[in-house]
Parts: sequence; structure tokens; C-alpha cells
Amino acid sequence: MTDATYQGGGNGSSLVASDARTKRRNASEARFRIYGLAAIGAGIFFLVVLLTAIVSNGIGAFQQTFIEVPVYLDPAKLDKQGNRNVDDIKKVSTFGYTPLIQAALWQQVQNEGIATDYTKAGDMKALISASAAAQVRDWVIAHPDRIGDTVDFKILAASRVDGYLKDRVSRESIAEDKNIDAGHLDLTDALREAGIVHKGFNTDFIFGSDASESRAEQAGLGVSMLGSLFMMLVVLLLALPIGVAASIYLEEFAAKNWFTDFIEVNISNLAAVPSIVFGILGLAVFIQFAHLPQSAPLVGGLVLTLMTLPTIIISTRASLKAVPPSIRDAALGVGASKMQATFHHVLPLAMPGILTGTIIGLAQALGETAPLLLIGMVGYIATNYPDGVVAGFMSPNSAMPAQIYEWAKRADPAYYERAWGGIIILLVFLLAMNVIAIILRRKFERRW
Repeated sequence: MTDATYQGGGNGSSLVASDARTKRRNASEARFRIYGLAAIGAGIFFLVVLLTAIVSNGIGAFQQTFIEVPVYLDPAKLDKQGNRNVDDIKKVSTFGYTPLIQAALWQQVQNEGIATDYTKAGDMKALISASAAAQVRDWVIAHPDRIGDTVDFKILAASRVDGYLKDRVSRESIAEDKNIDAGHLDLTDALREAGIVHKGFNTDFIFGSDASESRAEQAGLGVSMLGSLFMMLVVLLLALPIGVAASIYLEEFAAKNWFTDFIEVNISNLAAVPSIVFGILGLAVFIQFAHLPQSAPLVGGLVLTLMTLPTIIISTRASLKAVPPSIRDAALGVGASKMQATFHHVLPLAMPGILTGTIIGLAQALGETAPLLLIGMVGYIATNYPDGVVAGFMSPNSAMPAQIYEWAKRADPAYYERAWGGIIILLVFLLAMNVIAIILRRKFERRW
């Protein structure tokens, strides 16, 4: 044998120098990399634009304008009998408290020496939220012994005053507004300089309940968050065991014939059905036929369970398929039964994918609004927390996406701001669920 050195082909090509075809291929690969980087850059750009729009429009909902005012709790109006009996005090409606609050704010204006064209306490109505009287009334009922004292209250400012301090309301925009005028805005500026009017963190937006259209400054997302929680519990308790059990049977035990093929095709079709179709199904089956309470989180959870099941089944089957057949063969080879091989070896290895698919399905259900339209969870205004666990499932309530949809329909710009703020909270929940999915996948991941 002798060593031979390659001298090149008959066409004069070389392994060192690139020919024209190689140059074209390298140029094509370079262009593909550029296209990929451009696509990633465009995606990041639009994501940043979206997040910037959401945060800039919704961050104001987490702040609210308050008025610090000492209110004299006049016994002549709040406790005419003078016996401090709670039942008698409850007979005084919010209309009896409104003049006291207005008089207290008017006294503050006079004490600070603020120059204004207004001449009476009733002119302060435009600055004060309609919810202030109910707030003071509730406090007095809880502390009847304080009637006759002057008590400092931190009450909500009116929606337009709040909008003015957040640059949502301008002097030009209120030119034809019957609720407030430029003089009230001048008075707001003076009260803010005096420290009587100020902005603070709005905890009621996170933990409060919805309000009527005339009290946008009082509206919160807390009750609808609880409604979403109860719905997700229903989805988790039903969709996870049913979906995983169906997937294990179809993938590991069912015979491969036309019937299982028919089921698989229909599961795939159900995953692509518009979500509002599941709402119509829930309306017909759970409300009209089963007579379950309308607007209840239980019904919402059942509807979302039907919508989420195909997603969980498909993701679970994909996870089971990803387990190498050698795992099954090895288990069966040492004497394990089919069920033991599935539950002791295949299922633990597929668990990360199953949990990830389940949480993604729950996150999808959490953001759904269309199915809730049909069962009344959008039209209902959730103003009170449920009394207990049973009431949490059965009492009428709303959900976060439905509440955001409802706020976006209302005329007051403050509700528009709250809709964006609600989207921020919803995105935080979705982000948290995806983080949990990553943590669970890492925790249960096994390598073979």
C-alpha cells in the first residue's frame, strides 16, 4: 500500500477554496440567520410596545386620590334619640351623612384661607366621592360611642378629581361637564398644596369589589379575583384527573382501531372549537337543563373544564408518547404488569409534561371571557365577598377577564383606566402560573 495525496477533481475544484455553489449556500445560511434575528427583534419590539401600553395606561389604577377631612358626627342628625342604640343609628341613611362631610370639607377650605367663588358647603359635592357617606356611616355604626366627636376620615375623592390629578381630565374636557367645573379644579389644586387632597396607593383596587357606574373611584377587582379562584379550583379538580385518566387509557391501554381513531380526531377537533361554543353548551346543559344557579363560579368552572379537557388530554398524550418504549419493555421484562409499568415507570417520567400542559390549560381558562358571557358572569356586578366556601362556588360572582370586559364598556374614563390595571393583575397571575409550570417541570424531571 502507498499513501496517495488527493490532487483535486477533473473540474479543477479544491477542498480549500470555496466554489460558487458553496458560496451561494453560505450566503443563504447567513441570510436565514439575519431573517431569524429580525423576526426575534420584531417580536421583542412588539412585546415591549404591548407591555408599555398596558403599564402606562393601567398603572394609574393602583393609585387613588384621597381627601383628609375631620368630620363632626352631629348627634342631632345621627342619633336623635340620644341613646346610642345601633338599631336607631342604622335608620339614618347615607343622605344624613353627606351634609356632614360636605360641611367638614368646606370648613377645611375656610380654615386654610383658600380663595374661592363658592359660598356654601353644598358646593363641595363635586369633589367628594359618592361612596364617602357610606364609608362614614359604616364607621359610625361600628363605633356608636364616637357620635358627638370630630373624627378624621380619609375619604375618596370624586372620579373627575382623581382624573384631574392623573392628567386624565383636563380643563378643556370638562367645559360641558355638569358634575364639575374649572372652579372645582382650582380648589383641588389649592387643597393639594395644603396637603388635604393627595394621592396614595389604592389597596381597594386589588382587594375591593365592583361599584356602580357613578362610583368608579371605588371599584376594585378583589371579589372577581375570588370568583376566578373558585372557578380554577373546579377546573383543577375535574379537568386534571379526567384528562390524565383519559390520556393514559387512550395511549397505554386502548386498542388501536377505528373507534379510538374516531375519539382522537374528535378530541383534536374540540381543542379547535371557539370558546363561546362551550358557553352555549354550558348555558343549555348546566343552567337550563340542570338548573344550576346563573353567574355562579361552579357553572363557570364546569364550562371551562369542558373547554380545557382537550388541551390537557393532548398535552398528556404527547408527554406519554415522549417516554421511550424501552422503559415499558424493561419493566415488562422483569415481570411488571401493564398497569405497574404505566404507573410506576411511564407516568413519573411523563409527569413534567403533564403538569406543564395542565397549568397552560388552566392559564388559558383563566383568561377566557367568551364562555362566561353566556352564563351571566359578565352582566353581574360583584359587590360583596361570598359568606363561605359553599357560597363561593354557588353565589353569583364575576371573574377577572369578565370584570375587565365590563369595565371597558362603561363610559367613565376611570373605568377604562381600571380595565388596563386589571389586565396588569391578570398578566401577573398568568406569569405566576407559567413560573409554577417551569418549577414543577424542573422538580419532577427525570433523566434516563
